Amino acid sequence: MYNEWFLQFAPKAFRETRIQTTRDVEAALRFTDNLTNIQPAIMEKYPEILPTLRMSTCPPLAVDRLIGLSGISSNLVKCMEIEKKLPVRMAAATIDTELAKIATVIERMADPDIFVWLSRKEPSPSEIEVHRAATIVADRLCGAVANPIIRNAQEKRQLAAIKAWLEAHNYRQLHGCDGAKFDAMPPGTFSFRMNVPVKLEGGIQSVIIPIDAVISPKATRKGNFPIFFEAKSAGDFTNTNKRRKEEAVKIAQLRSTYGKKKVQFNLFLCGYFDSGYLGYEAAEGIDWVWEHRIDDLAKFGL
Repeated sequence: MYNEWFLQFAPKAFRETRIQTTRDVEAALRFTDNLTNIQPAIMEKYPEILPTLRMSTCPPLAVDRLIGLSGISSNLVKCMEIEKKLPVRMAAATIDTELAKIATVIERMADPDIFVWLSRKEPSPSEIEVHRAATIVADRLCGAVANPIIRNAQEKRQLAAIKAWLEAHNYRQLHGCDGAKFDAMPPGTFSFRMNVPVKLEGGIQSVIIPIDAVISPKATRKGNFPIFFEAKSAGDFTNTNKRRKEEAVKIAQLRSTYGKKKVQFNLFLCGYFDSGYLGYEAAEGIDWVWEHRIDDLAKFGL
């Protein structure tokens, strides 16, 4: 089932992401005069262009490699990469100095086979050359996050399958605007990507964790918690072994906060999950439903 979906839809999902990323790269090239004017002021104004600059070098630079080569603060680079902004507590003069070091590295390592105009006496690229370069850089950016792109597309499809099954069984979807909290959902309702607060170890600090699908059974009693489901897909067995602790951490946090008897935390699986993965999850008290056997949702009292 996973392989059939992958062959049919994964290329489309990847291409759609690459098309949008290509537009973002073309914008970054405009801001930097097609990589001929990489100034601190430009990066200060458009901090979101840093990933494009990293992927414009030969070879492309990982975040930590850029930090090491330029000898700058990891905080600056990670703020620009993750939050798309500059650190608020860093002095302006320090930011200018650090960004100048980044610019020096990028200019020195810019890929001459992609940005062919940089070696010309008058570096004025044609529209075709810019689009070609942007497509290559976008492909590098998407290639670095290929698995999350595919996983996100698969998750949307899985949640759509759950929605279709629940609505066929007369459940009603709640949306964010309805204002219902996870522990106050009316019977016979469900919601996606719902935020559930949990307490960290020690019970002092609280954080919010999103749950993919939260379902309140039609026959639920007052005071009972809804049933939680996480949508999981995997294209190979190795990937699941790396991720299997994620669910164990979630269920431990939920049970520590709300009690073991109240929390029902389960998985909705499609793809390559072997007995090692399933055994690990079962040992943590986590049950699952295979997507190709979606009617097994009824066994949870739904």
